Amino acid sequence: MMQKNLTKYILITIICLIFTIALFEFTAIDIIVQGYFYNLDTSSWALDSSEPILKFLLYDGIKKLLIFFAFLILCSLIFFRKKKIIINYKKGLIIVLLSAIIIPVTVGALKATTNMPCPKNIEFFGGNYPDVKLLDSYPIEFMQNKKIKCWPAGHASGGFALLSLFFLFKKRRNQIYALSFALTVGWSMGTYKMLIGDHFLSHTIITMLIAWLLVLIIYKIISYMGKRKYVQQQ
Repeated sequence: MMQKNLTKYILITIICLIFTIALFEFTAIDIIVQGYFYNLDTSSWALDSSEPILKFLLYDGIKKLLIFFAFLILCSLIFFRKKKIIINYKKGLIIVLLSAIIIPVTVGALKATTNMPCPKNIEFFGGNYPDVKLLDSYPIEFMQNKKIKCWPAGHASGGFALLSLFFLFKKRRNQIYALSFALTVGWSMGTYKMLIGDHFLSHTIITMLIAWLLVLIIYKIISYMGKRKYVQQQ
C-alpha cells in the first residue's frame, strides 16, 4: 500500500511539516510545554545534563550505538554482499544506510543555518537570548557574537533515521514493529534533550517529520533506480 501511494505520502508529510511549523510559529505551545520541565525557583531543568548515567544512555552511548549500527550495515553490504540474506534485504539495507547518513547531515545543516536559540538560552529560562521563532529576526539592539544551533533537533535525528527500517521489511506486522522501535528511540533521545533544556517540543516533532520525508524520498529514488536498471537489463 505504501509503495503504491508513495507520492501521496510524501505530499502528506510535506503538508504536515508546513502545518507543524506554522502551528508552533504562531502559538506559545513550546514555551508552555517547556515550562513544565523548568523550575523557576531553583533555575534548573528537570534533568541535569551532566548526570553521567542518563547522559551515557540517552546521549553519548546511544549516539555511538547508532553510528556502529550504520557501520555494520556498510560492512555487510561490502563484505557479505553475496550472502543470500544480504541479497534479499539489499534494497532495504541501502535505504537504512543512506537514511542514517543523509538525515543527520540534513538536520545538522539546518541547525547551522536557522540560528535559533535553545530553551536554556532564552531569557524566560534564565538565558540571554530573546524568544525568537523561525520566521522572526533578532531585535536590532540584541548583540550576537556567533550563530546558535538549536533548530531542529539534531541529536534525535539519528534515532528518527531508524524510521527507514520500515522499508527493510515486507510483512505489515514487522513494519509496524520497526516504526514503533524507531519512534521509541527517536522520542527517547528527543525527550531527554527537552528535559535538560536543549530543545523545544517543536524541534523534535519537526525533526521526526523531516526524517520521515527524507526516508520516503530515499526509498522513491532507490526504487526508481532499481526499476531503471531492470529495464536496461531486459
